[in-house]
Amino acid sequence: MRAKAPERPEEIASEKAAQCSDEAMLDRLQRAAFDYFPKATNARNGLVADTSRSGSPASIAVMGFALSAYPIAVERGWIERDTAVQTVLACMRFFWASDQTGSPSATGYRGFYFHFLDMQAGARMWQSELSLIDTALLMAGVLTAATYFDANTPAEAELRKLADHLYRRVDWRWAQYDGPTVAQGWKPECGFLHYGWEGYSEAILLYVLGLGSPTHAFTEASFQRWTVTYQWENIYGYDYLYAGPLFIHQFSHAWIDFRGIRDQFMREKNCDYFENSRRATYVQREYAIRNPRSFTGYGDNCWGLSAGEGPLAEPRLMAGRPQRFYGYAARGVPYGPDDGTIAGSSTLASLVFAPEIVLPAVRNLDAYGARPQGMALRSSGINASFSEPAAEAWISVGEFGLDQGMIVLMIENYRTGLPWQLGRSSSIMQTGLRRAGFMGGWL
Repeated sequence: MRAKAPERPEEIASEKAAQCSDEAMLDRLQRAAFDYFPKATNARNGLVADTSRSGSPASIAVMGFALSAYPIAVERGWIERDTAVQTVLACMRFFWASDQTGSPSATGYRGFYFHFLDMQAGARMWQSELSLIDTALLMAGVLTAATYFDANTPAEAELRKLADHLYRRVDWRWAQYDGPTVAQGWKPECGFLHYGWEGYSEAILLYVLGLGSPTHAFTEASFQRWTVTYQWENIYGYDYLYAGPLFIHQFSHAWIDFRGIRDQFMREKNCDYFENSRRATYVQREYAIRNPRSFTGYGDNCWGLSAGEGPLAEPRLMAGRPQRFYGYAARGVPYGPDDGTIAGSSTLASLVFAPEIVLPAVRNLDAYGARPQGMALRSSGINASFSEPAAEAWISVGEFGLDQGMIVLMIENYRTGLPWQLGRSSSIMQTGLRRAGFMGGWL
């Protein structure tokens, strides 16, 4: 058997140059995404705007990502530790002292919070729901910050104490309104929303945090009741737990390292949720290559259907058929909806699962169009099919906090794994995972 010839020096140099170039690109994109949070934060109360658009309310989910991003910024030298601590403290102090009466103008109820809040007063906005999943995202940030800021100083001690109080106050069990079933939300005008969690989704983080509570935990039957609604499919030759939009395969993974740990469902499938997300990433790319609806731009280095903003317009005739264009929607593969809109941030957030196919797509989207570098990746949506021939692709205006948060956390998980390390160190996360039936790996 002939030995493999050694690589030539010029090939080694070229590979190293490409790696340096990718590292510089990721550093630039991650830093730009983090910069959203200081700019979008009300320094007085720590509330963070949902988007960069004028008049945007605060989003409790975006605040969860912000609280998780500050440890990364400290580690990378983008912000002083004391400054980060004071910003996190302002947010936690606000939530601990907030109106928990559940009235139509309150901030929350039973430890949960309304999805959107007024940036100044912190009162409920847009008649939004008391959101379980968005409260879970907020609590993931609260716990991440508390795990990282572990110094023996008065400020960091207060931060950890407030985090513990906030988490313990959440009455997860109250949200099991129908036996083991967990509600998606509640409104003061009508009570619990009459639909629960069905099918695989980002709610895996919600169940883990709800099961980990030492005060008001979900019953263990809640998780099993949910997983029986899962849909295992074979698409394009990949066996995987189906969910159409990419964000579903990403959100919980921002905090939880699912590599090698399995619940009962995944043990039966000889898989884990990390591998499942890797397969979902490949399915997304394959869908774009096949491009069944003939959208402009789709291909091996331009893919990623997820929740994001589209051009919202009357139907147009495309490839001999009328094509609708949606506004903000959860687009998915392969069953849709699909209007030609790609969420570049979701492509970038897939980096940790399949860098071999994500990095080429990220390089392509980083230089996409005539806009400033990286805009297509950090925008909420891009659509080349909506534009007139020879015109520049439609790109969503402004920045969305959820997109920026996913970029910061998932790039860091790819580079150093810091968010995962903090998640593994959390006794609450460990307890919740074990109660959900996970075992093996780092557990």
